[in-house]
Amino acid sequence: MLMKNDKPTGQQHPADGTAVFGPIDIESLARNMGRAVEEGGKALAAYLRPREDGRVKNDFAEEVTDAVNTLGHLAEYWLTDPQRTLEAQTNLATGFMSLWASTLQRMTGEEAKPAAEPDPKDPRFRDPEWSENQYFDLLKQAYLITTRWAEKLVKEADGLEPHLRHKADFYVRQVSAAISPSNFIATNPALIRDTLAENGENLVRGLHMLKEDIDAGGGDLRIRQSDTSKFEVGVNLATTPGKVVYRNATMELLQYTPTTENVLKRPLLICPPWINKFYVLDLTPEKSFIKWCVDQGITVFVISWVNPDEKQRNKGFYEYMKEGPLAALDEIGKITGEKEVSAIGYCVGGTLLSVTLAWMAAKGDTRIGSATLFATQVDFENAGDLKVFADEDHILSIEKKMDEHGYFPGAKMAAAFNMLRSQELIWPYLVNNYVRGKQPTPFDLLYWNADATRMPQKNHSFYLRNCYLENNLTRGKMVVGDETLDLKKVKIPVYELATREDHIAPPNSVFIGAQAFGGPVRYVLSGSGHIAGVVNPPVRKKYQYWLGSDPAGNFEDWFAAATEHAGSWWPDWLTWLRHQAPEEVPASKRAPGGRRKTLGDAPGTYVKE
Repeated sequence: MLMKNDKPTGQQHPADGTAVFGPIDIESLARNMGRAVEEGGKALAAYLRPREDGRVKNDFAEEVTDAVNTLGHLAEYWLTDPQRTLEAQTNLATGFMSLWASTLQRMTGEEAKPAAEPDPKDPRFRDPEWSENQYFDLLKQAYLITTRWAEKLVKEADGLEPHLRHKADFYVRQVSAAISPSNFIATNPALIRDTLAENGENLVRGLHMLKEDIDAGGGDLRIRQSDTSKFEVGVNLATTPGKVVYRNATMELLQYTPTTENVLKRPLLICPPWINKFYVLDLTPEKSFIKWCVDQGITVFVISWVNPDEKQRNKGFYEYMKEGPLAALDEIGKITGEKEVSAIGYCVGGTLLSVTLAWMAAKGDTRIGSATLFATQVDFENAGDLKVFADEDHILSIEKKMDEHGYFPGAKMAAAFNMLRSQELIWPYLVNNYVRGKQPTPFDLLYWNADATRMPQKNHSFYLRNCYLENNLTRGKMVVGDETLDLKKVKIPVYELATREDHIAPPNSVFIGAQAFGGPVRYVLSGSGHIAGVVNPPVRKKYQYWLGSDPAGNFEDWFAAATEHAGSWWPDWLTWLRHQAPEEVPASKRAPGGRRKTLGDAPGTYVKE
């Protein structure tokens, strides 16, 4: 008999692979189930209340409708041709017949080859029970057979229009990630063990956290990916010493304090994306690209964009260019006396910098002597999964939503980016936080990722239409201000960094864009993805990078002939940068602001909004 204070003894693994769990405190389990239901009701109320009183509009139905319509077209393709229908049915049936045969073999004690095995890198099925226990092994294999069959249907749907096929592939992957048996208590052995071991206390904690995160999102779920209590901008993030040397309604310009005796004569201007905040390049000191640049003897200026509200509604690419990099160039000239700078643009900040370079080339403005582009697209023909959200219907829907307040909410943009890697950035956190009831560990990069900013209406609409929808920049049809832009007129040296696993700016897309410039381009491919491939300090000795010939032809041929190098690409970039302008001056001439009054300490005020 189990007494009230008996504790679970944990799981055993008998010879037949059957899961056996220790004693359970039935009274505590029942009590916690009741508390979990109560917390679940509070979470549901937190979700429904803002919708009932009109504070939140439920646009989820539009997204579901688009997914259903897209997958309906996929089904129609396979079902309208009897031969294709038979082929699809046969492929699925064959997979399940193999599964049934191997299951019968295991039930009789024979060795059996699995009908489907997960990728060894897939963390969802690493628990031994997924293979040792026949029930969980059957669930796992059935899931893999079904989802791989669905993915194959998309890949072989040659008759579908390319954009529709791309959307179908995206939605199939979203559904596949959502229905994984690893996401649910009844079908995940680790979750069963956790729940029984804690008598359901984990569910109480998890549902309480769910309610808190819905409240934090104002009625929408804001998934916590990091312990936010452990970080504060200006305290243990973005701590490189410097000053705010200029401010307008669109940006603050930061200049950092030199740490070397001499510095490069030509200063460096960094133009980060306005989709997130600049301190991705100034995280903790050991990861900070900005601090590393300062320590290498570079005078660093950085744009810190305002988090826009209704006042920025009518600011487009032209205004962001004039009040961002062009205004920064004016101030850098006044502070340092230099007529040329080097410039870096990251992601959409790199797209803006490229637009600025083309505009300056048309005007005969030569103040930027070299440019570096981090994970930047200027050609959007192969722009990856974000193109799913950039057809005419989606853009019209976004523009309609922006009409209300004059901006696109940062949380919506963050959710879209998370969906690009939902199997890594959504479902593990849903399970860990709200089922296991565990607080996520502190992670500076994910803290920054959640620190999203809004998109001004005119700017965001221009970007979606001119870049993702119409691909006007490399076609020579983008008009900014009074100029039709031509990237071939940009003759300065360009260092083009792509990252191999980038879901936002795929390396092939960056490679094609690199061929659009009119001057010498050094194309470099870094290991890892959109952030980790860029923020990769040499001291960590992580990842690798590839160097090859000048970008021409297709990416696959370039990569096949490229040479792999261990570690960070940062030193290679520094060598390239110094080669462009090697002259140095005493660092005493580069105090932040020069002789002008500064406006406060870095990281400034805009980054904290």
